Amino acid sequence: MSSAGGMNPAQSKFASLLGRILPKRRGAAEVRFRITNLTRQTEIANRIEVADRGQRRRKGLLGRAGLANGEGLWIVPCEAVHTFGMQFPIDLVYLDRRNRVVKTRSHVRPGRLSACLSAHSVVELPTGTVSNTLTKAGDVLDLQQVDFTERAG
Repeated sequence: MSSAGGMNPAQSKFASLLGRILPKRRGAAEVRFRITNLTRQTEIANRIEVADRGQRRRKGLLGRAGLANGEGLWIVPCEAVHTFGMQFPIDLVYLDRRNRVVKTRSHVRPGRLSACLSAHSVVELPTGTVSNTLTKAGDVLDLQQVDFTERAG
């Protein structure tokens, strides 16, 4: 894991960029991302939340009963994750700074650790996503910002 509080210049610049595009107040349109595997020409997810600092990073997927198809969480920066306290298995896609897949893990059950020291970020996805989209190390992903406003039912 990256050292607590210590960011290199690239991480600091990225955090600054995310700070400008993410909402600052409750009720604002929530910024999410759509992820496409350019190598395989498949959509990986269309509702990716971002965990880039503070409470959102600490909470992650804890407290959820599962992820629907198309949902996920992009943790940035991140080299390692744990599933302690989670209620469901997940797939993991580790990315470098150029959004190239450096490692995948499928069906990571609760109570596990997973790491990739060469990763810059990780995407947590519903189990089965990695195999269904044929995502493999070396694939290039495209992350596009999508404005999303939560609506009731």
